[in-house]
Amino acid sequence: MSDNKPKKHGYVEIAGHYRKLIADGTLAPGDEMPSMSKVCKQFHVSITTANRAFRLLKSEGLTVPKPGVGTVVAEQPHVAATASARLNRIARTGQLYAPKERSVDHTAQLRSIADPILADHLGVELHDEIILRTRTFVRDGKKTVFAVSCIHMRALADVPELLSPEPFDRFWQEIYTARTGRAITKAPERRSARLANEHELKALGIDVEAGTPVPVLVLVNTFSDEDGPIEVWEDVYAPGLWQVDTE
Repeated sequence: MSDNKPKKHGYVEIAGHYRKLIADGTLAPGDEMPSMSKVCKQFHVSITTANRAFRLLKSEGLTVPKPGVGTVVAEQPHVAATASARLNRIARTGQLYAPKERSVDHTAQLRSIADPILADHLGVELHDEIILRTRTFVRDGKKTVFAVSCIHMRALADVPELLSPEPFDRFWQEIYTARTGRAITKAPERRSARLANEHELKALGIDVEAGTPVPVLVLVNTFSDEDGPIEVWEDVYAPGLWQVDTE
């Protein structure tokens, strides 16, 4: 005999559900959170479990109480999503940007790759020609991430638009897959820290005296199709930001 009882959820799982909705903008800053009774009904839990989930979200700074309203989504001016989180958001919602986010200073050009680490990830020799695309993410008026895309030259035959600095209206890898039938997969995200170079400081709007060391977090993501690596992302984060990878 099959068990048709509705699945019960723990408070951590419930908090994770709303954390994702907040991260991808389904619940934007200032939006009212659902009532406790609605949460209890949706997840088949007690008021105690629902309350614990909401307390967890509050402790993480994701929600705040608002007199006369209840619980609302908090402003998050010092949060920047990881690349993995951005991809998860795009897959779930189709939205290229988080709430109050945009990208500026787009560039696209053919360049010789000068970074041995990125060359190794892309599977090319140092100083080989690649497609280099850059942009800076801005959230709530603050520059958060300087993003660099190193793309293998073989992608250009199928997506010549890669040399246009204009941003795509969807993830370019989706266009590549649609035109070639080749699926692209992502390797686990790599994280490290180093000192920002002058170009990165300028892109992020960090004004310091020449030679001043500015530590930054760097995230690297490698994408491959059946022929090997096709794109490497290097995201350089402005100092003082929290990284969120649960979008």
